[in-house]
Amino acid sequence: MDFINAVVLLLNFTVLPALTYGSQLALGAIFVTLIYGVLRFANFATGDMMSFGTMFAVILTYYFQSIGINFGLLPTALLTIPFAVLMMIFYMLIIDKFVFSYYRIKKSPPVQLAMVSVGVMFVTQAIIRIIIGPSDRRFLDGEKFILKATKFKEITGLNEGLTIKSTQIITIFVTIVVVSIMFWFLNKTKTGTSMRAYSDNEDLALLSGIDPKKVVLITWVIAGILASIGGILYGLDKSYRPFVYFNNMLPIFAAAIVGGIGNPYGAFLGGYVIAFAEIFLTYAYKKFFSYILPEALEPNSLVQLISTDYKFAISFSILVIVLLFRPSGIFEGKKI
Repeated sequence: MDFINAVVLLLNFTVLPALTYGSQLALGAIFVTLIYGVLRFANFATGDMMSFGTMFAVILTYYFQSIGINFGLLPTALLTIPFAVLMMIFYMLIIDKFVFSYYRIKKSPPVQLAMVSVGVMFVTQAIIRIIIGPSDRRFLDGEKFILKATKFKEITGLNEGLTIKSTQIITIFVTIVVVSIMFWFLNKTKTGTSMRAYSDNEDLALLSGIDPKKVVLITWVIAGILASIGGILYGLDKSYRPFVYFNNMLPIFAAAIVGGIGNPYGAFLGGYVIAFAEIFLTYAYKKFFSYILPEALEPNSLVQLISTDYKFAISFSILVIVLLFRPSGIFEGKKI
């Protein structure tokens, strides 16, 4: 019985949160690797672009709720996803037309495009501040409990309860659906094949008749979908704070690089690697060991490897280790 309690404890405080957080990081990491693989630069505006799309979801959610529109048992924010995605795609295409395309036509080096993306990041932050401000926002009806700890204890008779939030299930399910559709598109459609050919060899792709403008357009469309959905799922699960998304840039980039930059499959798995590492290394295992060890060996300390204050240091450390010992990423393989 104590062993089952220990398993439930880990499920509740580490496994489920890591799967949820990993799903959110995975969408951001695929965004990074897609832009890098096709457009060939590191987009440092990733976190703020996720924040930009989520901002519209928050505003529309408040509006829908004010006029009595909801999604029943599901969060109202899910109804706003198509509108937020359209606004995000529109914003990205405007930025590309007036900023990135200039440097792309000039054949600027990737480092210059990366620096330009930093400028885009600050502009995006300013727009968000003007429109919605820096305050913490919640989706109001976003979080519902599918299973509460007290109910689980009543059913099982265990000491430990298991809490499952609707946002956790929605995040994992939506991520699997979105990523599956994207992988199918990249591998099974003519446009997806064109994008992969353009990524592998731009000059050869152009000689084959592939339209680079169409490839760039589709890339930004997919990126807009990933950024908006990833940002909204993160906001639903936690809350919407514009500058938290900027902080998430480090684990997102770490996930993309761990997975092998330019490899969307690796980026997807890299998101979970970073999430599980952050959560498992910062969890306090005192209660867990009190269940599985004899009373005489029960620990007196928290048995916490790293304080939660240093959570982002884990992402940074993993990033450095991978760059030092396997620069191509852990999941090196087929590119976009």
